[in-house]
Amino acid sequence: MEIKTWHVRDKMGVSLEKLSEMTGISKSTLNNIDNGKTSPKIIQLEKIAKALNVRITDLFESEYK
Repeated sequence: MEIKTWHVRDKMGVSLEKLSEMTGISKSTLNNIDNGKTSPKIIQLEKIAKALNVRITDLFESEYK
């Protein structure tokens, strides 16, 4: 299962900087999540999903959807 926050963010026209402002998560952390360098904590996923007005499951790419 792969996290696809970048795809969702891009589709909605939300910049990394804007998402950082909306969530309180640093740009560097969001960038690392986008690039798969770090796995987000559940609280971070909740903040990102809420800011983008999507379900947490929408932030994941899975062959089982």
